[in-house]
Amino acid sequence: MSEIELKFLLDKKKSSEIWARAKASKLTRDAPITRTLRSIYLDTPEHALKKAGIALRLRRDGRRWIQGVKTGRTLHGGLSQGGELETPAPGGRVCLDAIPDPAVREAIVDRVNGALLQPVCETVIKRSTGELTLADGTRAELAVDVGEVRAGERSAELSELEIELLDGNASGLFDIASILVPEGGLRFSRLSKAARGYLLAEEGRIDVPLAPRTAENVALDPSQTAEQAAREVLRECLDQIATNVLVVRQMDDIEGPHQLRVGLRRLRSAFSVYAPVLRSPAMKRLDAEARWFGREVGALRDLDVVANDMARREAERHPDEPELSALADLVVRQAQERRALLRKLLEGARAQAFLIDLARFVETRGWLAPLDFGQTERLGTPIATLARQSLAKRWKRVAQHAHGLETLSVEQRHELRKQLKKLRYAVEFFCSLFPTKRVDPFLKRLKKLQTVFGDLNDAATLKTMFTGADVPGAGDPSIQRAIGWMVGASQARAEFGWIGAKDLWKDLERVRPFWR
Repeated sequence: MSEIELKFLLDKKKSSEIWARAKASKLTRDAPITRTLRSIYLDTPEHALKKAGIALRLRRDGRRWIQGVKTGRTLHGGLSQGGELETPAPGGRVCLDAIPDPAVREAIVDRVNGALLQPVCETVIKRSTGELTLADGTRAELAVDVGEVRAGERSAELSELEIELLDGNASGLFDIASILVPEGGLRFSRLSKAARGYLLAEEGRIDVPLAPRTAENVALDPSQTAEQAAREVLRECLDQIATNVLVVRQMDDIEGPHQLRVGLRRLRSAFSVYAPVLRSPAMKRLDAEARWFGREVGALRDLDVVANDMARREAERHPDEPELSALADLVVRQAQERRALLRKLLEGARAQAFLIDLARFVETRGWLAPLDFGQTERLGTPIATLARQSLAKRWKRVAQHAHGLETLSVEQRHELRKQLKKLRYAVEFFCSLFPTKRVDPFLKRLKKLQTVFGDLNDAATLKTMFTGADVPGAGDPSIQRAIGWMVGASQARAEFGWIGAKDLWKDLERVRPFWR
């Protein structure tokens, strides 16, 4: 049986409020059924089932024991999908012969290969469940789980919200989540209970360490359609954004805002790249929200760059100029204030709505338009065809903006920088479709050229920050002297780098575009 459920992590306070909200929102009239579930996950000593993506479970529900098998699980944007089989397990004993699906039974028997099945971990959960119904007829089972994950002597608390689709459209699961927790603060669950148990047994924790998440290239297959490839790329963008939202909310690491802004930019570039096949009102709205979101994150990132990469660097190079350190400290304090404001935003309703709507768009094919009769053909475009068209289009735009490079104004340089960034993201989205030996020379030269434009952008950012009406330290002559120093140094560094830009552009032009 196929199972589709939306999973979130909750704190205990929100867990205790969920059912009251479900009733107040008229999603249900009934009181939830509460029971205690003990689930024991079994595997071979070498964890052969885990390696095969199979979870074998014995669950005690009241006086009954139930044997469960989960296979082919995927978990993206909180949406878990996969197969589940359950059979009675009298006496709480595993019986592989009782697995009703012959293919699944054979796969498990083959993996176990006569080895002893033994407990790896278990969960003891107080579960409150009930059925919810939306106005459109979508039915779902709501489960609020509060309890522990255990492995040997180790244990860890866990609170989860699960919304399982019973009938209707999976998009309704996201509607339910928004109704139950409208104020924000939800976190997508990134791991199954089984995965958390194995992690506890092996590493003593039930979640992966929280750290800034960089973008990862998606390995596309030339046989994929444009829609299939788009979904994989958008999932990667969502994962990077959602992870770094948590990083910024919970950590002071300055790489968090950086990678969050990168993730938002990559998302907007992906929307642009796949617009010929995915164009829809939903995507247009998400793009606008990502742009707003990016501006808010960018305000903190710019302060972090000026404080830590620019002012602090100058202070360390010139220890005999104490006003440079004073300026760096001043901007650090501004960054701390901005970080506090951004955290409130990321914990709020608008940021949560953006993440939930983005996950819904990706996981439920939110681009589908029933009255667009040409959409099926567009979605079926071979990804290699779209890749060549997209890369050629972006290369042409770069070439147009780079014409007369040495005479470009500041505004024109800024526009060329943006076009180079869009080209790089497109190259990274599609690079797996082409031979590495052809992609690498092009990407290497593109990155070098981008470095020059990065210095130009840093200089422009610093100048804007220190010449506005609310310039920091306006009444302090020593701070003003430091600002003059910083602006001059950054402009000089940018102009020096710009001297070599023409040669770097010629180097890039000489490399044969790998997509032709």
